[in-house]
Amino acid sequence: MTAPGRRSSTFTRLLRHGFTDPSAAERLLEGAELAELRADPVLLEALGATADPDLALLGLVRLLEAQPDPTARRELLDTLIAAKPLRDRLLGVLGASEALADHLARHAGDWQALVTYEPRDLHRGVEEFERGLAEATDPVSLRVAYRRCLLSIAARDVCGTIDVAETAAELADLATATLRAALALAEADAPEDAARCRLAVIAMGKCGGHELNYVSDVDVIFVGEPADAEADETKALRAATSLASHMMRICSETTVEGSIWPVDANLRPEGRNGPLVRTLSSHVAYYQRWAKTWEFQALLKARPVAGDPGLGAEYVAALQPLVWQAADRENFVPDVQKMRRRVVENIPVAEVDRQLKLGPGGLRDVEFAVQLLQLVHGRADTSLHSGTTLDALAALAAGGYVGRADAAQLDEAYRFLRSMEHRIQLHRLRRTHLVPEDEADLRRMGRSLGMRNDPVAELLRAWKRHAAVVRRLHEKIFYRPLLDAVAQLAPGEARLSPEAARERLVALGYADPAAALRHLEALASGVTRKAAIQRTLLPVLLGWFADSADPDTGLLNFRKVSDALGTTPWYLRLLRDEGAAAENLARVLSAGRLAPDLLMRAPEAVALLGDGVAGGLRPRGRAQLEQETLAAVRRADDAVQAVTAVRGVRRRELFRTAAADIVGSYGTEAQPVEADQGALVDLVGGAVSDLTAATLAGTLRAVVREKWGDVLPTRFAIIAMGRFGGHELGYGSDADVLFVHEPRDGVDEREAGDAANKVVSEMRRLLQVPSADPPLLIDADLRPEGRSGPLVRTLKSYEAYYRRWSLGWESHALLRAEFVAGDEELGARFIELVDPLRYPAGGLGEDAVREIRRLKARMESERLPRGADPKLHAKLGPGGLSDVEWTVQLFQLRHGHEIAGLRTTRTRAALAAARDAGLVSEENTATLDEAWVLATRVRNAVMLVRGRAGDTFPTDPRELAAVGRYLGHGSGHAGDMLDEYRRTARRARTVVEELFYA
Repeated sequence: MTAPGRRSSTFTRLLRHGFTDPSAAERLLEGAELAELRADPVLLEALGATADPDLALLGLVRLLEAQPDPTARRELLDTLIAAKPLRDRLLGVLGASEALADHLARHAGDWQALVTYEPRDLHRGVEEFERGLAEATDPVSLRVAYRRCLLSIAARDVCGTIDVAETAAELADLATATLRAALALAEADAPEDAARCRLAVIAMGKCGGHELNYVSDVDVIFVGEPADAEADETKALRAATSLASHMMRICSETTVEGSIWPVDANLRPEGRNGPLVRTLSSHVAYYQRWAKTWEFQALLKARPVAGDPGLGAEYVAALQPLVWQAADRENFVPDVQKMRRRVVENIPVAEVDRQLKLGPGGLRDVEFAVQLLQLVHGRADTSLHSGTTLDALAALAAGGYVGRADAAQLDEAYRFLRSMEHRIQLHRLRRTHLVPEDEADLRRMGRSLGMRNDPVAELLRAWKRHAAVVRRLHEKIFYRPLLDAVAQLAPGEARLSPEAARERLVALGYADPAAALRHLEALASGVTRKAAIQRTLLPVLLGWFADSADPDTGLLNFRKVSDALGTTPWYLRLLRDEGAAAENLARVLSAGRLAPDLLMRAPEAVALLGDGVAGGLRPRGRAQLEQETLAAVRRADDAVQAVTAVRGVRRRELFRTAAADIVGSYGTEAQPVEADQGALVDLVGGAVSDLTAATLAGTLRAVVREKWGDVLPTRFAIIAMGRFGGHELGYGSDADVLFVHEPRDGVDEREAGDAANKVVSEMRRLLQVPSADPPLLIDADLRPEGRSGPLVRTLKSYEAYYRRWSLGWESHALLRAEFVAGDEELGARFIELVDPLRYPAGGLGEDAVREIRRLKARMESERLPRGADPKLHAKLGPGGLSDVEWTVQLFQLRHGHEIAGLRTTRTRAALAAARDAGLVSEENTATLDEAWVLATRVRNAVMLVRGRAGDTFPTDPRELAAVGRYLGHGSGHAGDMLDEYRRTARRARTVVEELFYA
């Protein structure tokens, strides 16, 4: 007897053998069932070798208790001690699977299935499993026989007799045998239906791929035909549907012995909405005309498993050729990758980090990558025609389509992740892909995988390590062999053939694969540090280029930048070390012409794309920009040199703004897509407007200093108008301005006027001198009397004109007037002068309102370019910028004198103020704002993509796709983009007619 307070020697031994509850284990060992083996060291050693010794001991006691008589109990105990293979198998299963322990407790004689240990028992196939299920006569007995067969697979799995791939193959073979047995039962129940039709069951998914889990839906497709050529097809299909439905119920329904697994036929044509059974010709017609890319991807794993073998073979023969044509479909690679992203996005946030199958770095990443490569190269290489992931990965490596080292790492990671998945499901035979959080579950999993020192920590470390490998490689393996195709490889290493490289580049969306290969060779060849770093970067960059509408241009631009900066140490260091820089660069270089053109003129601006202190894409404010431009002017020797420096600042900052806009629109790993599109519009409008103001301020200072020194004979101010005054400039906008001056004391008015005109003339000239920097066009056409009036007026002249001659449209235009450069006090007095005109006391009279409406209607009919589609014209079309702005400005003219919020030059701010004042409903405000933001984004997109301004969507398909990508529409969805624009504009026009014309 053990003294109080002291632990027994058995207790200590149990701890040493891995028991977590030695007290409970000691009580079980002292029970009558194990009295004869209590002190047997063999039993304790065997229990300690299992995944969960406590669970194994409890399961053994339950099994002994379930034996029908002492003789049966004696036989079990004797065999357990004498036969090590049985002992390892039985206790291994009991320590890994609570569900199979429950089965053995209900069917106490089934442990006999684990006794045999012959060579043919090591790798069972469909025939062996069919023999194991042969005695089943109804759904209940089929379930019992199925569990008995499953028991043998699990025993050899947990003992390491078969590896994870062999386990998955045997589970698929058992599923095949079970489907055949279930179909036989269904046919026995309805012999007339069986005689009327031919029915083939095609396995899909993991069952079709010969890589099934312990608990998984078994995906199938059914094909039916009349039993003979003269039979009625409709009746035959009805009979086949009845048999198929019955077979599915036999497997899926819950009985006293539970269920086997759900049979899922949703991968069939039209999914749940389509007929359960189709004829072969109906299947072929569907896939030829209607099938989506993912449906051909699913057919990779199609395999006849039950029913009429001839019909099954005909199905595969008819559809397999279509599978290998899928890569020729437009937007093939983006469609596959988008589907993968959609799967990840649909995972509940709380489960993402525990998802073994669908999460980032999970099993699905490996499977998608392998299937993508199979579809691209399988038409020309039949060795890739395997539905099994690991076999296909090995074939890809052997053919040089994947690097051998990458394939080996993916193989190891996939096997480990599948082993984890098997152990999770085996415990309770439940369909789950979530890594458990309970420490006991993690400990059992770790021990089952051979981790004994610290199983929980070791398991989690190994899982994270393998998931990281998959995350790093799953897309990279698609691109890295393209570099190997043009690089020097180690002896014996396989490489992509030129034709295979071309196929892959075409699948990625490259229009000129030969040129792309030349660029890759130029970038990646050689033994320099530059080439080594670019060989590391290019596989990832190629993927980002492929995610754009113009991968060819992205790669060409990258080569140009690298040629210009490749020997610069900071450039290579930036791309290698700054996490966001490489992806930001890839997005910018492949998004259109404007940003790359700006960058090529001064490639050192790449530094802005980094995420370090020297980088950052946030646009700088006006004060900071003016400070820089004025400092540049002070350092310059003359006006030409000064304005050249100012224009250089403008070019750099335009690039910064464009890059920020592109990255916000495309999104990156570090920065998701900006959800608020209005914020991007405000960012661009504010940044370009501030930059234009700083450019004018610097140019003004340079011109004055060159000819007059520090003081101009007249005070001089620049007033922003139009979009410039509204802080809404686009990339290609002119600077709409008014020039106002006031002679200094003692200066002759003619001399002052001449000086002011010379300033304006020289500013315009210097800002348009041909150079590497984009010109800034100054437009003063909104001045009094338009082009017929003087370019510069004194403040008194403006006052006299506005008092006597001002027209309605001029008051309208002055709503956007804002001082931006020059003499601040003079600018303030000009704004004070025009405020009564743009915010008239008492508002507008009805005659003035009618005149504004008449002008708007005339503009709609006269100014729209010939041949343009009004519904797609972002500026002048119905629901476009003009509609929204005139509506908002009418509110400002009528109510600005009484509502302070309306006294703003900014369209969105004025619209919000009108809403807050109750002039516009919340719904109508949202409709107008959405339309204005979208139309502005369209104009910005056209400029970014084409490198020149435009108010309509491009007609070139690639340019149109690039605009769509910027606006958030994936490849192949340009039509959806145009439909969205039309809908948005149509809704806005309805509101405009209600508010403006009512």
